[in-house]
Amino acid sequence: MWEKTVTFYTQVLGCPLVRTWGEGDGSGAMLDAGSCLLEIFAGADRPLPSGVYRHVAFRTDGVDSAVALVRGAGCEITMEPTDKTLGEGYPVRIAFCRGPAGESIEFFQER
Repeated sequence: MWEKTVTFYTQVLGCPLVRTWGEGDGSGAMLDAGSCLLEIFAGADRPLPSGVYRHVAFRTDGVDSAVALVRGAGCEITMEPTDKTLGEGYPVRIAFCRGPAGESIEFFQER
């Protein structure tokens, strides 16, 4: 699953690989996700700590094309592209998929 996850974020979503470390279940990687670094770890079968984290969101200029890209990579689409209004007068287009490690990923487009 580790290689599949790294490949998904680097080749499908286009996040450049900044660095890797460790071996086997101790492997980790940092990916450039624009204005932040996304850190992923091997051993995804271990339980996650509870907290306020629900999903990771990627801002995009094209939610529909992002969904087509991840669908083509075999990801389950958990919410098809949908237009919403967040708060007062803040129109967005969003969609969700399940990543290769089971994580929830949102694609977010301001309208």
